[in-house]
Amino acid sequence: MDLSEAVFREVGLSRNESADLVESVLQHMSDALVRGEQVKISSFGTFSVRDKAARVGRNPKTGEEVPIQPRRVLTFRPSHLMKERVADGNKG
Repeated sequence: MDLSEAVFREVGLSRNESADLVESVLQHMSDALVRGEQVKISSFGTFSVRDKAARVGRNPKTGEEVPIQPRRVLTFRPSHLMKERVADGNKG
């Protein structure tokens, strides 16, 4: 909702058009990630899906070994510009 409100204020589309645009972009991103593709947003970062192998984990309370199944995980790698902005606390 905040993103569509920002699009409404900055671009000048109607609130409904802004919400539809944001939903469409996020749907395209999600679809690409489901297909295993990377999604790169310039000056922001890269989203990707990674396959993790099965491994043995440990229950922190009991110390009991527990098998962890193989799975796909979503990762995000921020761009250098984003890292710098966050480190500097710069909102601009």
